[in-house]
Amino acid sequence: MSQMPSKDEILQWISDNPTLTSKRDIAKAFGIKGAARIDLKRVLKELEAEGHLEKRKKTYRDPEKLPPVSVLQVSGQTSDGELLAKPLEWHGEGVEPVVLLIPRASDPALGEGDRILARLQEVKGEDHHYDARLIRRIGTNPRKVLGIFRKREEGGRIVPIDKGDGKEWHVPSDATGGAKDGELVEAEQSGPKGRMGLPRARILERLGDPSAPKAVSLIAIHQHGIPDEFPDDVIAEADRMKPAGLKGREDLRDLPLVTIDPWDARDHDDAVWAHADDDPKNDGGHVIWVAIADVAHYVTPGSALDGEARKRGNSSYFPDRVVPMLPDRLSGDLCSLHEGVPRACLALRMQINAQGDKIGHYFVRGLMRSAASLNYQQVQAAIDGAPDDKCGPLMEDVIRPLYAAYAALESARKRRQPLNLDLPERKVVLSDEGKVLSVNFTERLDAHKLIEECMVLANVAAAETLIAKKSPLLFRVHEEPSPEKLETLRDVAEAAGLTLAKGQVLKTAHLNALLNAAGDTDHAEVINISTLRAMTQAYYAPSNFGHFGLALQAYAHFTSPIRRYADLVVHRALISAHGWGDDGLRPQDIERLDNTAQHISDTERRSMTAERDTNDRYLAAFLSERVGEEFTGRINGIAKFGAFVRLDETGADGLIPVRSLGREFFHFDRDAGTLMGSDTGLTIALGQRVTVKLSQAAPVTGGIALELVSIDGKTLPKGGSRGRGSPPRRKQAQAKHKAAKTKRKIERKRR
Repeated sequence: MSQMPSKDEILQWISDNPTLTSKRDIAKAFGIKGAARIDLKRVLKELEAEGHLEKRKKTYRDPEKLPPVSVLQVSGQTSDGELLAKPLEWHGEGVEPVVLLIPRASDPALGEGDRILARLQEVKGEDHHYDARLIRRIGTNPRKVLGIFRKREEGGRIVPIDKGDGKEWHVPSDATGGAKDGELVEAEQSGPKGRMGLPRARILERLGDPSAPKAVSLIAIHQHGIPDEFPDDVIAEADRMKPAGLKGREDLRDLPLVTIDPWDARDHDDAVWAHADDDPKNDGGHVIWVAIADVAHYVTPGSALDGEARKRGNSSYFPDRVVPMLPDRLSGDLCSLHEGVPRACLALRMQINAQGDKIGHYFVRGLMRSAASLNYQQVQAAIDGAPDDKCGPLMEDVIRPLYAAYAALESARKRRQPLNLDLPERKVVLSDEGKVLSVNFTERLDAHKLIEECMVLANVAAAETLIAKKSPLLFRVHEEPSPEKLETLRDVAEAAGLTLAKGQVLKTAHLNALLNAAGDTDHAEVINISTLRAMTQAYYAPSNFGHFGLALQAYAHFTSPIRRYADLVVHRALISAHGWGDDGLRPQDIERLDNTAQHISDTERRSMTAERDTNDRYLAAFLSERVGEEFTGRINGIAKFGAFVRLDETGADGLIPVRSLGREFFHFDRDAGTLMGSDTGLTIALGQRVTVKLSQAAPVTGGIALELVSIDGKTLPKGGSRGRGSPPRRKQAQAKHKAAKTKRKIERKRR
């Protein structure tokens, strides 16, 4: 098409192609070339001036359209009984659009006044403007219970599994949901106490056998005391919140900031953008913007929301659910940087040189609008040459500049040498019924590393700014390993024929040298695991002791205030330090920073333990149907009572009990990390390849027991033939080990 399209034709194109709205895309669609592009630019400016379009950087968006994910309120019904909803964040000047809810069979019943988060699709030629699919209901807060259902003539009772809750719940016969006696169920209160003094309940979900996979995370939540219900006043406070406006903020809505998260992310609390630095003094440098949800605007000091967030300390993540730190109205809506929706943020502009070193930065309190919600795989595919419709228009102005900045950051990272452990992360994949379908090892893409490096740099900038302004804050502290743990790591390394430098101030570079030396050997996994075990656990503190693992002098958590209370404290410190409002740190908050640091360090460990227990139980449930099968793996731990094996297929850890190895006595050498049989001389050591038979997998406890079949490719030798009552030759074995230990010490001194 060579002639200039009409304004109506341009508007129709933008409406039909929301991801292809740059001037280049429009020109390409209508075949406009050369000098005619000047006329196209004039027409677009006229449309913008007339209010038909709004410009966001180099793309155009219809301001009269709702974002793809919106908060709605159920407003009534059609004559056919279908539910209608109205948008709560309509920014257009025209008639408010009508939204029709398209329910699924699994959706909860909705009524007038309910608030929901929904995914929208524009429709044409109908009495309504959008179809909506429920993502989740917002603001409902009935009390819930997890327990065992006991069937009775009048319906049944629920006996809570929580030891602290001795009160049973009455379930009317029409609210049992078909639950069977002895099943684990989740229920919600459906009415006040009845004649017997028991609250009435309605069963929401049958979880079946209490040891079944779908019950696992709920049991862990209750066992570890993780709060999973929000008090009514907290929900009410969250529901009263309104979106933040531009007053007192810098307008960042024209910056093409994008969120890049896992494909199944429930919230988006960080957004990034980068471009080449146009400062002539910084040749080859980059500017990186990091914008973080302004949670502090909504969760103010001393509020009910603040008290509950501090109590929880952090969100907890399980394969089938999330226990959030903040109610859904905030975590999934107002504080989530959804695509195309104005959101309050604390933003940071960082300037790095061509070598990736940060040479300047400043913070602003702003209002942003995400240009796109992307996932890691999508972005990686785009940079690898296969952009989809969403990434295609973003390649030149967003994605390629981000990767260019990442290349510089990676160069700086290599010089800094943070601890470079290679420990693949497991991901448990569940079916809708809660059964484990597979256990995958997640791939570390450059897209993951890009976001990680941007967040690390932002956290450093937050710490540096607050230190410079002499403001109290919470640091993320990671101290160097203790001498005892280093000595143990040295012994493991020596047993593998490797060395770890001694007699000098330990740096991560020394540990990386050990990890690199083990990289192409059979000992790589054991050295990585042993190095991890030698590390101290990171924690929060109001005093700065540095971050050993990241090789950084000062570090603070700033980038995830939706899911970590520590980040919210840092946000408030920045607000106070910059004089941005009265929602910063109060004197009483500063006075109890020590207590807050200890508390949220404890809640973090609580969540980690619950998450680990849950994964162990899911893995045990997954393997419980394969008892008797053989698996390959590697010895990754030695104890007096047996050897631990990490299975290759799933990454699950199982125990070979000493008692299963025969009647002979096994001497445990802690320094060498070995078990040696007194009769056969069988030596079990860290790093050995083994074939094992699965003898037991207990979903209730997460325990996995194994029998040793072969070691380093050799079949397990038969044990000694002595009688049941004969004493093992312990003294002989112990003498042999003492001599070996002395020999090792002499060799170590000679070095």
